Amino acid sequence: MANLDSIVSLCKRRGFIFPGSDVYGGFAGTWDFGPLGVMLKKNIIDTWWSYWVDKRDDIYGVDADIIMNPRTWLASGHTATFADPLIECKACHGRFRADKLAQGLNEHVTDGEFTRLHVKCPTCGQEAWGPIRMFNMMFKTHVGPVDGDESIAYLRPETAQGIFVNYRNVIDSCYPDIPFGIAQQGKAFRNEISPRDYILRDRECTQMEIEYFVHPDTWETEFEQLLKETDTFLEKEMGLSVEKINHVEVAEKDRAHYSKRTIDFMFQYPNGEEELMGLAYRTDFDLRNIEHESGKSMEYRDKVTGESFVPHVIEPSIGVERLFLAVISDNWDEEKGILHLPENLAPYKFCVSPLLKNKPELVKKAEEVYKLLKDKYTFVTWDDSGNIGKRYRKQDEIGTPKCIVIDFDTLEDGTITVRDRDTAEQIRVKPEKL
Repeated sequence: MANLDSIVSLCKRRGFIFPGSDVYGGFAGTWDFGPLGVMLKKNIIDTWWSYWVDKRDDIYGVDADIIMNPRTWLASGHTATFADPLIECKACHGRFRADKLAQGLNEHVTDGEFTRLHVKCPTCGQEAWGPIRMFNMMFKTHVGPVDGDESIAYLRPETAQGIFVNYRNVIDSCYPDIPFGIAQQGKAFRNEISPRDYILRDRECTQMEIEYFVHPDTWETEFEQLLKETDTFLEKEMGLSVEKINHVEVAEKDRAHYSKRTIDFMFQYPNGEEELMGLAYRTDFDLRNIEHESGKSMEYRDKVTGESFVPHVIEPSIGVERLFLAVISDNWDEEKGILHLPENLAPYKFCVSPLLKNKPELVKKAEEVYKLLKDKYTFVTWDDSGNIGKRYRKQDEIGTPKCIVIDFDTLEDGTITVRDRDTAEQIRVKPEKL
């Protein structure tokens, strides 16, 4: 596995990821996706949507607003509980997450537990800590022309609640059979105390979540089925190495307040094992709270049995940035300078080159081949800079599976050279066979 510094260098050098607001010296916890990063990110997002929504008949898509009625976060528990333990160094006034400084402790760490570990400040080296206090991570804003308590709203910290508030609308408009799911992709915002580990923990991320509504009596069966389907997605669609994925059954004391069972999918990143995604059984917590806060029924009436009940919910949830970094780190061969991206995720599928750019007859033929591919595939690039060896190395670094070269033999027999990224083997074929 490549180290994180190598991956950060690759991503900036080749236009995958740039530091946010880089021209002004950056902005902590923010990252911008460059031209190739946008393409890879889009391929990941589109593949997820295709797998979970387009190819299924039981999952429906929504796209809810980022700023929602503040009662949403009151009902969901975020206003009261969406917080991390903040501790401040009294010597240098640096602020940190207490549970991340104190290894082996969770977010419920107490002052006494922290003090017994004799943790030194990572900034100044002192052991002079203030009391731990809970810091709510929702970004606060104001809606309308007047600032005041009545205009307070929040940037959503998750996409899940946008699904839950539309549960009734989907039932009334689409009449789904249970079990069924509602999917959403979009931005979420978390005011992290100390963003770190590159794009693993940042203040703005893209989430992909499904809330799968099931009968209360069948949740265990549906949970196991979604677990299998999630494994298939990560291994077959994302191409992640099975041996780097670890299922961790989350203990009750460490689970989110809404969850009765959670499995964390841990991945072996360059900086160690970190959470990639989660699969959570949320019971009827969210729908019951909405029912209580709104006064509107969240019951589902079974079309066959006529039974009415509030469904229980299973949630597969993943952050695009975490998945993006997993895909990059799992496929980057630092020693050989090759990014072995799965073909369905690679920003470009083909790179077309004339052997020499100062030979008009080669350039003309290469342009014909480029157009032939571009009409069929979106992800085709052109490169005529430098010698052919340098072009190969550049395309290897950005993960292009096939390089196509038009040379003098092409003018004689009409065949072109196709070079494979992973094996470096070359074959000659007719352009129409590509």
